[in-house]
Amino acid sequence: MIDAPSSTWFTTNPHWQWYIVLYFFVGGLAGGSYFLGTLIDMFGRAEDRPLARLAYYVAFPCVLLSGLLLTVDLGRPLRFWHMLIERNTFQPMFKAFSPMSFGSWALLVFGLFSALSFLAALAEEDRLRWPAFSRLQWRAFRAVRPPSIASRIVAILGGIAGLFIAGYTGVLLAVTNRPIWSDTPLLGMLFIVSAASTSTALLMLLSQRYGWHRLPGIAALQRMDGAVLALELLVLIAVMISLGPALRGWLNAWGALLVVGVIIFGLIVPIMLSWRHRRLADPNVAVIATLVLIGGLLLRVVVIFSSETI
Repeated sequence: MIDAPSSTWFTTNPHWQWYIVLYFFVGGLAGGSYFLGTLIDMFGRAEDRPLARLAYYVAFPCVLLSGLLLTVDLGRPLRFWHMLIERNTFQPMFKAFSPMSFGSWALLVFGLFSALSFLAALAEEDRLRWPAFSRLQWRAFRAVRPPSIASRIVAILGGIAGLFIAGYTGVLLAVTNRPIWSDTPLLGMLFIVSAASTSTALLMLLSQRYGWHRLPGIAALQRMDGAVLALELLVLIAVMISLGPALRGWLNAWGALLVVGVIIFGLIVPIMLSWRHRRLADPNVAVIATLVLIGGLLLRVVVIFSSETI
Protein backbone atom coordinates (compact mmCIF):
# COMPACT_ATOMS: atom_id res chain seq x y z
CA MET A 1 0.00 0.00 0.00
CA ILE A 2 1.06 3.60 -0.56
CA ASP A 3 0.45 6.44 1.83
CA ALA A 4 -2.32 8.58 0.40
CA PRO A 5 -5.20 10.75 1.55
CA SER A 6 -8.26 8.84 2.72
CA SER A 7 -10.29 10.25 -0.15
CA THR A 8 -8.22 8.11 -2.50
CA TRP A 9 -10.10 5.04 -1.35
CA PHE A 10 -13.69 6.18 -1.82
CA THR A 11 -14.36 4.07 -4.90
CA THR A 12 -13.92 0.36 -5.49
CA ASN A 13 -11.70 -1.14 -8.14
CA PRO A 14 -13.50 -0.89 -11.54
CA HIS A 15 -11.73 -4.09 -12.70
CA TRP A 16 -11.07 -2.77 -16.17
CA GLN A 17 -9.48 -5.29 -18.51
CA TRP A 18 -7.89 -5.28 -21.95
CA TYR A 19 -11.05 -4.08 -23.69
CA ILE A 20 -10.72 -0.72 -21.93
CA VAL A 21 -6.96 -0.51 -22.48
CA LEU A 22 -7.45 -1.05 -26.21
CA TYR A 23 -10.42 1.33 -26.21
CA PHE A 24 -8.24 4.08 -24.74
CA PHE A 25 -5.45 3.35 -27.23
CA VAL A 26 -7.57 3.01 -30.38
CA GLY A 27 -9.74 5.97 -29.36
CA GLY A 28 -6.60 8.07 -29.08
CA LEU A 29 -5.56 6.98 -32.58
CA ALA A 30 -9.00 7.90 -33.91
CA GLY A 31 -9.08 11.37 -32.37
CA GLY A 32 -5.41 12.11 -33.03
CA SER A 33 -5.51 10.96 -36.66
CA TYR A 34 -8.59 13.03 -37.44
CA PHE A 35 -7.06 16.09 -35.78
CA LEU A 36 -3.93 15.66 -37.89
CA GLY A 37 -6.13 15.36 -40.97
CA THR A 38 -7.77 18.65 -40.00
CA LEU A 39 -4.38 20.37 -39.66
CA ILE A 40 -3.34 19.07 -43.08
CA ASP A 41 -6.66 20.24 -44.55
CA MET A 42 -6.29 23.71 -43.05
CA PHE A 43 -2.59 24.38 -43.52
CA GLY A 44 -1.23 21.76 -45.92
CA ARG A 45 -0.58 22.09 -49.61
CA ALA A 46 -2.77 20.66 -52.34
CA GLU A 47 -0.19 17.91 -52.83
CA ASP A 48 -0.83 16.74 -49.26
CA ARG A 49 -4.43 15.71 -49.91
CA PRO A 50 -3.53 11.98 -49.96
CA LEU A 51 -2.09 12.39 -46.45
CA ALA A 52 -5.27 14.09 -45.20
CA ARG A 53 -7.43 11.37 -46.72
CA LEU A 54 -5.24 8.75 -45.08
CA ALA A 55 -5.87 10.37 -41.70
CA TYR A 56 -9.63 10.21 -42.27
CA TYR A 57 -9.37 6.61 -43.50
CA VAL A 58 -7.65 5.74 -40.21
CA ALA A 59 -9.97 7.72 -37.93
CA PHE A 60 -13.32 6.20 -38.87
CA PRO A 61 -12.42 2.48 -38.52
CA CYS A 62 -10.64 3.30 -35.26
CA VAL A 63 -13.68 5.08 -33.81
CA LEU A 64 -15.87 2.12 -34.84
CA LEU A 65 -13.48 -0.30 -33.15
CA SER A 66 -13.22 1.83 -30.01
CA GLY A 67 -17.01 1.98 -29.75
CA LEU A 68 -17.20 -1.79 -30.18
CA LEU A 69 -14.59 -2.34 -27.45
CA LEU A 70 -16.44 -0.03 -25.08
CA THR A 71 -19.74 -1.79 -25.80
CA VAL A 72 -18.31 -5.28 -25.25
CA ASP A 73 -16.78 -4.19 -21.93
CA LEU A 74 -20.21 -3.21 -20.58
CA GLY A 75 -20.93 -6.86 -19.77
CA ARG A 76 -24.35 -6.61 -21.38
CA PRO A 77 -23.54 -5.22 -24.84
CA LEU A 78 -27.18 -5.04 -25.92
CA ARG A 79 -27.75 -2.33 -23.31
CA PHE A 80 -25.18 0.06 -24.73
CA TRP A 81 -27.96 2.44 -25.73
CA HIS A 82 -28.67 3.06 -22.04
CA MET A 83 -25.63 5.35 -22.04
CA LEU A 84 -27.40 7.66 -24.50
CA ILE A 85 -31.14 7.08 -24.02
CA GLU A 86 -33.14 7.02 -20.78
CA ARG A 87 -34.64 3.55 -20.66
CA ASN A 88 -38.00 4.58 -19.11
CA THR A 89 -38.82 7.69 -21.13
CA PHE A 90 -36.68 6.87 -24.20
CA GLN A 91 -35.51 10.46 -24.21
CA PRO A 92 -31.88 11.48 -24.80
CA MET A 93 -29.92 11.20 -21.56
CA PHE A 94 -27.09 13.67 -21.12
CA LYS A 95 -25.42 14.37 -17.80
CA ALA A 96 -23.02 17.28 -18.11
CA PHE A 97 -21.54 16.50 -14.69
CA SER A 98 -20.66 12.94 -15.74
CA PRO A 99 -17.47 12.44 -17.81
CA MET A 100 -18.81 9.01 -18.86
CA SER A 101 -22.03 10.50 -20.23
CA PHE A 102 -20.18 13.42 -21.78
CA GLY A 103 -17.70 11.04 -23.37
CA SER A 104 -20.41 8.75 -24.77
CA TRP A 105 -22.10 11.63 -26.58
CA ALA A 106 -18.75 13.02 -27.72
CA LEU A 107 -17.86 9.61 -29.16
CA LEU A 108 -21.18 9.55 -31.03
CA VAL A 109 -20.71 13.08 -32.41
CA PHE A 110 -17.13 12.39 -33.39
CA GLY A 111 -18.23 9.15 -35.04
CA LEU A 112 -20.66 11.09 -37.23
CA PHE A 113 -18.01 13.60 -38.33
CA SER A 114 -15.41 10.91 -38.95
CA ALA A 115 -17.94 8.87 -40.98
CA LEU A 116 -18.77 11.92 -43.09
CA SER A 117 -15.11 12.70 -43.72
CA PHE A 118 -14.40 9.03 -44.47
CA LEU A 119 -17.14 8.84 -47.09
CA ALA A 120 -16.19 12.24 -48.51
CA ALA A 121 -12.60 11.02 -48.93
CA LEU A 122 -13.91 7.97 -50.79
CA ALA A 123 -16.05 10.21 -52.99
CA GLU A 124 -13.05 12.46 -53.64
CA GLU A 125 -11.16 9.46 -55.03
CA ASP A 126 -14.28 8.34 -56.91
CA ARG A 127 -14.42 5.04 -55.02
CA LEU A 128 -18.16 5.15 -54.29
CA ARG A 129 -19.73 3.36 -57.20
CA TRP A 130 -22.07 0.94 -55.46
CA PRO A 131 -25.14 0.25 -57.64
CA ALA A 132 -27.47 0.54 -54.65
CA PHE A 133 -26.57 4.22 -54.33
CA SER A 134 -26.20 5.15 -57.96
CA ARG A 135 -29.31 7.34 -57.98
CA LEU A 136 -28.13 9.35 -54.99
CA GLN A 137 -24.78 10.01 -56.71
CA TRP A 138 -23.39 10.60 -53.22
CA ARG A 139 -24.12 14.32 -53.56
CA ALA A 140 -24.06 14.88 -49.81
CA PHE A 141 -20.54 13.48 -49.57
CA ARG A 142 -19.32 15.19 -52.71
CA ALA A 143 -20.55 18.49 -51.24
CA VAL A 144 -18.08 18.23 -48.39
CA ARG A 145 -15.09 17.45 -50.57
CA PRO A 146 -12.19 19.93 -50.35
CA PRO A 147 -11.80 22.76 -51.04
CA SER A 148 -15.46 23.54 -50.30
CA ILE A 149 -16.49 25.62 -47.29
CA ALA A 150 -18.57 22.68 -46.06
CA SER A 151 -15.48 20.48 -46.00
CA ARG A 152 -13.63 22.98 -43.83
CA ILE A 153 -16.54 23.27 -41.41
CA VAL A 154 -16.76 19.49 -41.07
CA ALA A 155 -12.99 19.21 -40.63
CA ILE A 156 -12.84 21.90 -37.95
CA LEU A 157 -15.78 20.59 -35.94
CA GLY A 158 -14.59 17.01 -36.31
CA GLY A 159 -11.06 18.05 -35.32
CA ILE A 160 -12.35 19.66 -32.14
CA ALA A 161 -14.36 16.53 -31.33
CA GLY A 162 -11.33 14.36 -32.12
CA LEU A 163 -9.12 16.39 -29.79
CA PHE A 164 -11.70 15.94 -27.04
CA ILE A 165 -11.87 12.18 -27.63
CA ALA A 166 -8.08 11.93 -27.49
CA GLY A 167 -7.93 13.52 -24.04
CA TYR A 168 -11.19 12.84 -22.26
CA THR A 169 -10.17 9.32 -21.28
CA GLY A 170 -7.37 10.79 -19.19
CA VAL A 171 -9.82 13.22 -17.60
CA LEU A 172 -12.16 10.30 -16.92
CA LEU A 173 -9.39 8.57 -14.98
CA ALA A 174 -8.49 11.74 -13.10
CA VAL A 175 -12.01 12.15 -11.75
CA THR A 176 -12.25 8.46 -10.83
CA ASN A 177 -11.28 8.36 -7.18
CA ARG A 178 -8.60 5.72 -7.41
CA PRO A 179 -4.89 5.67 -6.46
CA ILE A 180 -2.60 7.34 -9.03
CA TRP A 181 -5.52 8.36 -11.26
CA SER A 182 -6.88 10.91 -8.81
CA ASP A 183 -3.46 12.00 -7.57
CA THR A 184 -2.53 14.04 -10.66
CA PRO A 185 -4.52 16.51 -12.79
CA LEU A 186 -2.29 15.93 -15.82
CA LEU A 187 -3.57 12.61 -17.20
CA GLY A 188 -5.80 14.35 -19.74
CA MET A 189 -2.86 16.33 -21.10
CA LEU A 190 -0.68 13.22 -21.13
CA PHE A 191 -3.24 11.24 -23.11
CA ILE A 192 -3.71 14.08 -25.64
CA VAL A 193 0.03 14.34 -26.29
CA SER A 194 0.33 10.55 -26.45
CA ALA A 195 -2.53 10.38 -28.95
CA ALA A 196 -0.75 12.96 -31.09
CA SER A 197 2.54 11.04 -31.02
CA THR A 198 0.99 7.63 -31.77
CA SER A 199 -1.24 9.02 -34.53
CA THR A 200 1.69 10.79 -36.15
CA ALA A 201 3.70 7.57 -35.95
CA LEU A 202 0.90 5.56 -37.53
CA LEU A 203 0.50 8.01 -40.42
CA MET A 204 4.26 7.97 -40.99
CA LEU A 205 4.29 4.18 -40.98
CA LEU A 206 1.44 3.96 -43.48
CA SER A 207 2.91 6.73 -45.64
CA GLN A 208 6.16 4.79 -45.91
CA ARG A 209 4.17 1.70 -46.84
CA TYR A 210 2.50 3.61 -49.70
CA GLY A 211 5.79 5.17 -50.84
CA TRP A 212 4.76 8.78 -50.23
CA HIS A 213 8.34 9.93 -49.73
CA ARG A 214 8.07 13.24 -51.53
CA LEU A 215 4.83 14.70 -50.20
CA PRO A 216 5.53 18.15 -48.68
CA GLY A 217 3.53 17.28 -45.57
CA ILE A 218 5.74 14.29 -44.74
CA ALA A 219 8.67 16.45 -43.68
CA ALA A 220 6.38 18.53 -41.48
CA LEU A 221 4.88 15.37 -40.02
CA GLN A 222 8.35 14.06 -39.13
CA ARG A 223 9.34 17.33 -37.47
CA MET A 224 6.09 17.31 -35.55
CA ASP A 225 6.70 13.74 -34.43
CA GLY A 226 10.04 14.62 -32.85
CA ALA A 227 8.62 17.69 -31.13
CA VAL A 228 5.56 15.85 -29.82
CA LEU A 229 7.68 12.99 -28.46
CA ALA A 230 9.87 15.47 -26.57
CA LEU A 231 6.74 17.18 -25.22
CA GLU A 232 5.25 13.83 -24.19
CA LEU A 233 8.41 13.00 -22.26
CA LEU A 234 8.22 16.32 -20.42
CA VAL A 235 4.52 15.85 -19.62
CA LEU A 236 5.15 12.32 -18.36
CA ILE A 237 7.92 13.61 -16.08
CA ALA A 238 5.53 16.32 -14.85
CA VAL A 239 2.91 13.63 -14.13
CA MET A 240 5.41 11.65 -12.08
CA ILE A 241 6.41 14.75 -10.11
CA SER A 242 2.79 15.76 -9.52
CA LEU A 243 1.99 12.34 -8.03
CA GLY A 244 4.05 13.18 -4.96
CA PRO A 245 3.95 10.35 -2.38
CA ALA A 246 1.62 8.37 -4.68
CA LEU A 247 4.58 7.87 -7.03
CA ARG A 248 5.56 5.01 -4.75
CA GLY A 249 2.73 3.10 -6.40
CA TRP A 250 5.05 2.77 -9.41
CA LEU A 251 7.98 1.39 -7.42
CA ASN A 252 7.22 -2.09 -8.71
CA ALA A 253 7.02 -4.04 -11.96
CA TRP A 254 4.61 -1.48 -13.44
CA GLY A 255 7.09 1.29 -12.78
CA ALA A 256 9.85 -0.76 -14.41
CA LEU A 257 7.63 -1.26 -17.47
CA LEU A 258 6.94 2.47 -17.53
CA VAL A 259 10.64 3.36 -17.44
CA VAL A 260 11.91 0.70 -19.85
CA GLY A 261 8.96 0.23 -22.20
CA VAL A 262 7.54 3.76 -22.34
CA ILE A 263 10.24 6.25 -21.40
CA ILE A 264 13.33 4.55 -22.84
CA PHE A 265 12.10 2.55 -25.83
CA GLY A 266 8.85 4.43 -26.49
CA LEU A 267 10.19 7.99 -26.18
CA ILE A 268 13.95 8.46 -25.74
CA VAL A 269 15.09 5.96 -28.38
CA PRO A 270 12.63 7.26 -31.04
CA ILE A 271 13.68 10.85 -30.26
CA MET A 272 17.35 9.97 -30.73
CA LEU A 273 16.67 8.03 -33.92
CA SER A 274 14.49 10.82 -35.35
CA TRP A 275 17.35 13.29 -34.96
CA ARG A 276 19.61 11.05 -37.06
CA HIS A 277 17.13 9.82 -39.68
CA ARG A 278 14.97 12.47 -41.30
CA ARG A 279 13.99 10.85 -44.59
CA LEU A 280 10.79 8.79 -44.84
CA ALA A 281 12.57 6.32 -47.12
CA ASP A 282 14.99 5.44 -44.33
CA PRO A 283 14.08 2.00 -42.89
CA ASN A 284 14.57 3.36 -39.37
CA VAL A 285 11.38 5.41 -39.78
CA ALA A 286 9.40 2.17 -39.48
CA VAL A 287 11.37 1.27 -36.35
CA ILE A 288 10.70 4.71 -34.83
CA ALA A 289 6.98 4.55 -35.60
CA THR A 290 6.64 1.01 -34.26
CA LEU A 291 8.41 1.89 -31.00
CA VAL A 292 6.19 4.93 -30.52
CA LEU A 293 3.02 2.90 -31.08
CA ILE A 294 4.13 0.18 -28.65
CA GLY A 295 5.14 2.81 -26.12
CA GLY A 296 1.74 4.50 -26.39
CA LEU A 297 -0.03 1.21 -25.76
CA LEU A 298 2.22 0.36 -22.79
CA LEU A 299 1.59 3.80 -21.30
CA ARG A 300 -2.11 3.05 -21.06
CA VAL A 301 -1.42 -0.46 -19.77
CA VAL A 302 0.70 0.93 -16.93
CA VAL A 303 -1.66 3.76 -16.01
CA ILE A 304 -4.75 1.54 -15.90
CA PHE A 305 -3.45 -1.71 -14.45
CA SER A 306 -1.06 -0.15 -11.90
CA SER A 307 -4.03 1.48 -10.14
CA GLU A 308 -5.96 -1.77 -10.30
CA THR A 309 -3.27 -3.57 -8.28
CA ILE A 310 -3.03 -1.03 -5.44
